[in-house]
Amino acid sequence: MSNKSKIINSIILLVIIVLGYFSFVFPNQAKVQTVRIGIMAGNKEDDPIWAEVQKTAKEKYHVNVTFKRFTDYSQPNKALENGDIDINSFQHYAFLDAYNDKNNSDLKAVGRTYIAPIHIYSKTYKNVSDFQSGDTIVVPNDASNESRALYVLKNAGLIELSSGSGLKTTKDITSNPKNLKIKEIAADQTARTLGDAKGVVVNGNYATAANLSLKDAIYEEPLNKDAKLWANIFATRSKDTNKKEIKDVVKSYQTDAVKEIIAKQYGSAEESAWDKNFN
Repeated sequence: MSNKSKIINSIILLVIIVLGYFSFVFPNQAKVQTVRIGIMAGNKEDDPIWAEVQKTAKEKYHVNVTFKRFTDYSQPNKALENGDIDINSFQHYAFLDAYNDKNNSDLKAVGRTYIAPIHIYSKTYKNVSDFQSGDTIVVPNDASNESRALYVLKNAGLIELSSGSGLKTTKDITSNPKNLKIKEIAADQTARTLGDAKGVVVNGNYATAANLSLKDAIYEEPLNKDAKLWANIFATRSKDTNKKEIKDVVKSYQTDAVKEIIAKQYGSAEESAWDKNFN
């Protein structure tokens, strides 16, 4: 072998050794993945949460997280199906189930994020046991929130519902000992009826908008099996559920650091959902 060939072979060997060294020492440098998350715009309280998720995903899992913000709740699932994003975080199980049923879709939940318990408010009573025969209680009229409100009334001991999980309507009330009148109105109008009805079930965001304090509530939704449907989630396409980068994003959210930020930003209005048994 000529000296020239030996030199060339030595250079090739050196290059292989150097590349092998960097691949061993920095194994993830060439494996950075980007995951596009769809979230709702306009919620500044969530910004520190997503900043922490982005930081953890990059530093611990070498995943580059980017965000696409939406202004309408009908948009993120469509964007997910169209491939405009890889995962979204804006909905609970009940919302996803309804979307899949309506659109013949197969989007999948891949991890819980948080839950915002809803409450019963009253200007007349201090305890749910104080309700009298024939009293009116206002609940939201859309399928998901009405069902959730009915489960809250059930857990408060005011009514009983038919067996089985899933969404309920007033037709599923099997026992109403106090003959309570359940009045259904738009969810964003419930808080406005507080001066008229004896009791009102109000979602957290509408309670906040109406300046209702959690300490004014007479009953809080318990985080048991009836509440699981309303735990918020990450969702993705069924074919992507086992992708490592998707799982890594979920793990980046489900941390003690994010749990602390949720508590700091929302107090008791929101709670981490990934560490709840919902039994």
